[in-house]
Amino acid sequence: GNQIGAAFWQQISGEHGLDNNGVYNGTSDLQLERLSVYFNEASGNKYVPRAVLVDL
Repeated sequence: GNQIGAAFWQQISGEHGLDNNGVYNGTSDLQLERLSVYFNEASGNKYVPRAVLVDL
């Protein structure tokens, strides 16, 4: 379960041009569209996931 959650966020982050620290390093404005579906923008132009996936 935790591995699936980590893989999900890694995939979504990559598709939207975010590095492991949540900083946008993309090359296309399309990557920024609908980013708020999965991420909230925090201070310092960093993006954090809107959900936490846990395995009980």
